[in-house]
Amino acid sequence: MIASGSRLLVVDVDGAGARLDTWVSRCLDLSRTRVAALVADGRILLNGRVPRKSDVVTEGDRVEVEVPAPTPIDAEPQPIPIVIVYEDDHLLVVDKPAGMVVHPAPGHPDGTLVNALLFHVQNLSGIGGRLRPGIVHRLDRDTSGLLVVAKDDATHRALSSALKRREVRRLYVAAAWGHLPEAHLRVDAPIGRHPRERKRMGVVEGGRRAVTRVRVNRRWRSAELLDVSLETGRTHQIRVHLAHIGHPVVGDRLYGEGWERGMGGPDRGWARELARRAERQFLHASRLAFEHPVSGESMKFRSALPPDLEAIVRWAEDTHTDGGGGAD
Repeated sequence: MIASGSRLLVVDVDGAGARLDTWVSRCLDLSRTRVAALVADGRILLNGRVPRKSDVVTEGDRVEVEVPAPTPIDAEPQPIPIVIVYEDDHLLVVDKPAGMVVHPAPGHPDGTLVNALLFHVQNLSGIGGRLRPGIVHRLDRDTSGLLVVAKDDATHRALSSALKRREVRRLYVAAAWGHLPEAHLRVDAPIGRHPRERKRMGVVEGGRRAVTRVRVNRRWRSAELLDVSLETGRTHQIRVHLAHIGHPVVGDRLYGEGWERGMGGPDRGWARELARRAERQFLHASRLAFEHPVSGESMKFRSALPPDLEAIVRWAEDTHTDGGGGAD
């Protein structure tokens, strides 16, 4: 999301004909709900007047947008155990457990990775304000695995720039329902806020470009173990893209709930047992690679599957060729 402050936007030929809320949302990476709230608060002017969110913009229109500063959340240091796999004077790499929120937000004021980092690390980068000190990229609450944290502003800026240039390599292990039509897939589909459900993202017209590469690692009876890499980093990107192509992440309560119930035939019991065993989404950030912004050293890290996901793999491997599927 953009920083707070005032912006003057001028509609170009490509934006002409779009709704105001859609166009501003696309330009500033704000949700349409957020843009609508700014319009209602009088913080968006179209050619000097207060518009309606549904107004259609034309080439040359001047749009003034005032984005207020986020309400600060004072994150307090908390002695929460975290796994630090690497640390130096400029950055650290953390192996985040499933169930941990990365930074404080409404509904999660504490107990987050940021609270833990503030206890373990002094003088975290302040880029992003007090909401996300040091955080360069995020993982969903129920996604486990590796992420890098900056200790100073210069490192934060360098890593954020490398991320935008696609020079930070992030690879995930995921289990997805069904069988992909090809062993290697590249999903290129824009992602934005779901038009009706605020907590969901989706493949939507006018969304931000998102590209995900998928490779089948192991084929099971009604699901597959996948290696997934990101060319872009959108909210819920892997989960949204896999659901979009009809193969949602196993255990994903938001984008794949109840998928296994539609399965018939001899694999139905196996699928239901897999769903029962997956108490959270099967998604793990297993590898992270980047060039150190200060030393220039090539940094590469791996994280093994945590016990809950490894147990699912062992069960799936043991049962995928037989007629079973019940509990051990």
